[in-house]
Amino acid sequence: MSTLEKRLQKVYRFFENKDTVLGYRKLMDCALDTQNLEIYNQIIEVTDWKSKHPDNETEFITKCLKVLEDISKIPIEVYNNFKPIVTATNITKSYGSNIFSLGPINLSIKKGNVYGLVGENGNGKTTLLRVLAKELKHTSGNLNYDFDSKVNTDFELRSKLVYIPQRTQKWYGSLKDNLKFVLSNYGISPEENETRVLMMICRLGLWDYKHLKWSELSSGYKMRFELARTLLRQPELLLLDEPLANLDVLAQQVILEDLKSICNSLNHPIALILSSQQLYEVEKVSDKVIYLKNGKYTDNNNSETEETAVKNQLIIEIDCHCEREKLQQIFNPLQLEKLVFNGGIYVAYFDANTQFHQVLEVLGNHQIDVTYTRNITKSTRRFFVS
Repeated sequence: MSTLEKRLQKVYRFFENKDTVLGYRKLMDCALDTQNLEIYNQIIEVTDWKSKHPDNETEFITKCLKVLEDISKIPIEVYNNFKPIVTATNITKSYGSNIFSLGPINLSIKKGNVYGLVGENGNGKTTLLRVLAKELKHTSGNLNYDFDSKVNTDFELRSKLVYIPQRTQKWYGSLKDNLKFVLSNYGISPEENETRVLMMICRLGLWDYKHLKWSELSSGYKMRFELARTLLRQPELLLLDEPLANLDVLAQQVILEDLKSICNSLNHPIALILSSQQLYEVEKVSDKVIYLKNGKYTDNNNSETEETAVKNQLIIEIDCHCEREKLQQIFNPLQLEKLVFNGGIYVAYFDANTQFHQVLEVLGNHQIDVTYTRNITKSTRRFFVS
């Protein structure tokens, strides 16, 4: 079974189980992979119908399954050239005051992957993004770009390499008109322009906002607009600086899953690097996590620190209503090595032979009122609490 067939079957199962919201987002991802304007128009029609009949789930599913069937008949050429499009070798960035220095940094960035960039404030996340975006010149090292498309001018480079800062600039006119203006710079016919813009509006949940102006949108929808404007340009590398900063918890999860799906497009994958303070949410969707501390780089997936932590310890975060002495007493049989309390949460370090389910079992058996617990052995969170 091909990758496309597996995706289509997954979409079908979503609708079969009445998971219509997620199912429709995944359906639109499949539609985008066809690059077929007729399919796009079908999605636009269904979206418009849905906005006028929000409670008619049965007919909505029927319409979606019809689009799904039509998508299955369209051949899709799958992208399979996953060479690095950006290679950074020992790059550094120093400032004259010598207060802060970034690097050395070594990175190999491939399309179809999501790279989470995490670290405490002031540790170089934005500096690294701006260096990769060529907004800042690195002090030393080599930074090479090898995009699939030929890049002969700065305009072409900015089309394939896009950096979106945390605070976006104000724009004028309606959201839809701004998006159409973006595509007009690429010589696309008015009819195709309209269809592609409306398709992207559908995919990023902007249908009910398409005629609004900048001042009428929340911060979260302004970020969605910036993403729509960027994705219409079909970049190969997308750099996002704190895209979750102004979003609520649910919106954070949705936008991250959307970004992951769009980056994993079958025929137009994107390499995505995003910085964020939301460790767990970012780690869940990232193929690789880059941790910066004092400008230094730690590869969370393949470092000696990672191997040592996995080999020698189990690290658990616990928020519970319990005195430290009692926790130490009940955890001692599990080879507890250290129990740290930072004033709000416990961090328990066990021998690597201890299993997470054993910790949960002990907490349950002693009827400890646990508000939150998480295994952070392989999470960058362990760097923050150590």
